[in-house]
Amino acid sequence: MATCSMASAACGFMMAPNFTSKATDSKPTMVFFPVPKNSRQSRLVVRAAEEAAPAAEPAPSSDSPPAEAPKAAKPPPIGPPRGSKVRILRKESYWYKGVGSVVAVDQDPKTRYPVVVRFNKVNYANVSTNNYALDEVEAVA
Repeated sequence: MATCSMASAACGFMMAPNFTSKATDSKPTMVFFPVPKNSRQSRLVVRAAEEAAPAAEPAPSSDSPPAEAPKAAKPPPIGPPRGSKVRILRKESYWYKGVGSVVAVDQDPKTRYPVVVRFNKVNYANVSTNNYALDEVEAVA
């Protein structure tokens, strides 16, 4: 039965002094775990070498203009704009058919309730904001 615990093993970690952060250096990183002299356990040494860095791309010649990356067009914003007034269409909502102002709209299409609406009136839990789906709010003119 082993008498070593993770707490005692954690205090024995040491880094070897030959550790460098240069990618071009071929010296391996060495981690070793010292063992007390009166112990019957053997010493464990772990060595790892850093991977070689990928070759850098050659610099473009000065006579040709640099190629510009085509920018992707930004998609149009989803939902009502911030600060606009909306009417609530969710029947089970405390603010059903009430009007509130849009605080924020999450632009992630996977979000179920992206529209955050703030109201002047609080509900029974003393809350004045709620999230709604895009089809649960209607812009008020």
